[in-house]
Amino acid sequence: MLENWVVVPTCLPTVLRRCHACASGRFRANGKFRVNANHKLLDVWLLVRCTGCGDTAKLTILERVNVRSVRLELLDRLHENDPGLAAELLADPSVLRRNHASLDWEGAWRLSVGSPCHQDFRDVSVHFAARIPVRPVRLIAEGCGLSRAEVERLIEEGKVVSAVRLRGKVSGDFTFTLKR
Repeated sequence: MLENWVVVPTCLPTVLRRCHACASGRFRANGKFRVNANHKLLDVWLLVRCTGCGDTAKLTILERVNVRSVRLELLDRLHENDPGLAAELLADPSVLRRNHASLDWEGAWRLSVGSPCHQDFRDVSVHFAARIPVRPVRLIAEGCGLSRAEVERLIEEGKVVSAVRLRGKVSGDFTFTLKR
């Protein structure tokens, strides 16, 4: 029988970027956008607040784009400060690259496991609701109620097998089999 686990975001991740006002390098996004129009050109930023000094910084989303080229639905979501749109844009690698930023998902996700099952053999499918980089060893340990060292030992013994590499981080769906 196949169990389904889901990695679900609980809030927006911390944005890692250098603060120009203090030594902190961590910002929190609250889903607010700033939209500025200059004649027919549009600039859009996602506002983030430094966790150290409280200074506001802007992550560039659109820069000098013709207003007519922006979909009306997107423009409405920007004006409504849609937190779902903020999450989508923070997950976009091109936005992060353009703003010299990265994300820290620590404490911003949870693992949703059905009912805890204590069988000797289980097939598990792990689905990611968002691109959250997590170590599979951590997910298996949390989902099965084991320590990470015990999961590492089970991998070494060949009792946890998967088509994906279980060492390192993954952010896409995978399956694994646990044999005790």
